[in-house]
Amino acid sequence: MNSSSSDPARWERRGQRVLASTRILDLLSVQFRHPGRETERDFVVIDAPDWVNVIALTSAGELVLVRQFRYGTDAFSLEVPGGVIERGEDPVAAGVRELREETGYAGTAARLLGSVHPNPAMQNNRCHLVLVEDAVRTGEAEWDHDEEIAVSTAPVEEVFAWARSGRITHALVLNALWLFEPVWAARKKPGV
Repeated sequence: MNSSSSDPARWERRGQRVLASTRILDLLSVQFRHPGRETERDFVVIDAPDWVNVIALTSAGELVLVRQFRYGTDAFSLEVPGGVIERGEDPVAAGVRELREETGYAGTAARLLGSVHPNPAMQNNRCHLVLVEDAVRTGEAEWDHDEEIAVSTAPVEEVFAWARSGRITHALVLNALWLFEPVWAARKKPGV
């Protein structure tokens, strides 16, 4: 990485106050001070719990997908299963739980693929991306009060094509697929 200037300064966090509190997030006003300019500014920060998204791979080489209405975009969205991580809950355990609750699927060999910051400019949470292998439907879904989900499966390569063509637009789902792609490529190699 080439840089034409020195590293930016690390602002000092001074304090915060809650602007609004909702059932899914708090909106904060956070005061920061720039160490060199000695200026202080308030910035809006979304304080939300961590999330999990699950790549659930069947033994037939298909991914478990969910299609649901999303209020933010006022449209339907094709995604992988996921949801909110409960306070103190392990991200992998949360992924296994969310997969079961949203789809009725369970699997083996659950593991963390990685974690991302959804939007570090204004959010303080992370989304953890979990792989669950040998996914099979083992029971009925247990949706939250406002959830209505269509569950389906599709071949991995088809899902990748949907991601590349814009049929899948959820950024965190695209992150999950991007982290899963090298795992899938290694599986397809002869002798693996």
